[in-house]
Amino acid sequence: MTTAHPTYDQLAALPSYTAQAVPAAFEDINGHLNIRHYVGIASEGLDESLVDVGIPQNWPTVAGQGVFTAEHHMTYLSELRTGDRISARVRLVGRSARAAHAVVYLLDDTHQRLSYAMEEIFLHIDMASRRTAEWPEDVAAALDKRIAAEAALPWQPALSGSMALR
Repeated sequence: MTTAHPTYDQLAALPSYTAQAVPAAFEDINGHLNIRHYVGIASEGLDESLVDVGIPQNWPTVAGQGVFTAEHHMTYLSELRTGDRISARVRLVGRSARAAHAVVYLLDDTHQRLSYAMEEIFLHIDMASRRTAEWPEDVAAALDKRIAAEAALPWQPALSGSMALR
């Protein structure tokens, strides 16, 4: 079900990740941030946000576990240009035994607007077998706690309706 996107102020109240200025090297021929960098910066923001639920970025090497992306839905709302200050904000929407659903927002902090939303389903992976596995109990509990806290926010994320947890 799709709803209106949250406002800049609603999103700015969430923790900030990957805050930076758009570098000139990320600009494409149209004079704005190239698509691959929207995805990359949003992915980095999601990775940073997962540290708080027990998924460190070095999880594959220290615990033999990882997360792999299964699906994305991307929405571009306003362009980002070289020098614009940006940050990622993350809202966890739900989880199943082996997957989680999140929305990552890139904020244009220079112009105080939402620039991009990336809805994602990601999977818990046992790196030895390279197959999905159930979330470890501590991570599952931390995901549930954060999902519940974010569900209590006074706004709902705009979801594509094209993906769901299984």
